[in-house]
Amino acid sequence: MFPTYDEVYQLMNTLLDEIPEPFFKELSGGVILLEGDKHSPYELDGRPLYIMGEYVRSSLGKQIILYYGSFNAVYSHLSVEKLRDKLRKTLIHEFVHHLEGMAGKRDLEKQDETQLNHYIKKG
Repeated sequence: MFPTYDEVYQLMNTLLDEIPEPFFKELSGGVILLEGDKHSPYELDGRPLYIMGEYVRSSLGKQIILYYGSFNAVYSHLSVEKLRDKLRKTLIHEFVHHLEGMAGKRDLEKQDETQLNHYIKKG
């Protein structure tokens, strides 16, 4: 059985405690877990392509958003330990976007674009 929203929220907060404090610099919106899921606009043949998390820069500031519903849809078969690994990987990925953004880099963004283009061509 997939953990509840509250249980995943606690897992996320435990993982955030592992991240060095300087990584949170300029992350004014913090890290949030939304209950719903998020679909990519690049879904092919009716197959959902879920977004697990994203780094958002807006006029309101910078924040990392994770989507509980997306994790539930894709990883409902995993143990809590493996789910924790997926959450950790997603958090690290989004923090890399944040840190690269502060440094004026776009390496991970370019890598994400390459992976998406490969998915679209393969589809």
